[in-house]
Amino acid sequence: MTRTVVISGGGTGIGLAAAKAFARDGDRTILVGRRPDVLERASAEVEFSEICPADLSEPAGARTVADFVRERFGTVDVLVHSAGGNSSLRPATGPAAADPDSADPDSDDPLDLVARDWSLNFRVNTLSSVLLTEALCDRLASPGGRVLFLSSIAAYRGSGAASYGAAKAALHPYAHDLARRLGHRGVTVNVVAPGIVADTEFFGDTGMPDETWRARVDETLNARAGTPGDIAETLRWLASPAAGHITSQVIQVNGGAQRGN
Repeated sequence: MTRTVVISGGGTGIGLAAAKAFARDGDRTILVGRRPDVLERASAEVEFSEICPADLSEPAGARTVADFVRERFGTVDVLVHSAGGNSSLRPATGPAAADPDSADPDSDDPLDLVARDWSLNFRVNTLSSVLLTEALCDRLASPGGRVLFLSSIAAYRGSGAASYGAAKAALHPYAHDLARRLGHRGVTVNVVAPGIVADTEFFGDTGMPDETWRARVDETLNARAGTPGDIAETLRWLASPAAGHITSQVIQVNGGAQRGN
């Protein structure tokens, strides 16, 4: 049966790989993101896909997606939260670049910079996922709906930028509470926490320094970085009937760089 899959951050990296994985199963995907041109290019690569440009860090953006789903499809079978990133690794740009209530966006005062960094990482990684989930909650297929969040190895051990790891870690208790809230409807909620992943926009235009990259790869037990496909196939499995009794879990996909938990 054809399912409707909403993927935030569906234009690049893990989100795009997930869209292709679901499309191989014949599912129709809705690619969501801030950049229409990126979404258009991605949609050309993904069968059965449509795009819905929206800034998910704002309530209006989440409403845009909810209205699109209501008008076009009615229900959502799978919701994948792949949008996000580390604001410390790139310049603050775009509609969600700064929280005007938290700090002067033009100030170089150290505390203003801290407030701006933490606010942006929270908005991009946590609030965007929460707003879209709450906007689509009533439209999740019952039973059989799936909600999947993308966290990070940084949620367990930091990444050198405390605000990013904290923002990702905040998704874990939200997912656990959501799983409890939606369990009676037959909806599962899980989190996937990748380690270092190649071929994404995560590290911006300059990328990670070679020495740091090699050190991260050396931490794995299989001596390689992850790929978007590694993460996409984990998401695809968690969305399948085979994973119907798995909920409120954090699945780590990191080659053994972080173990347990």
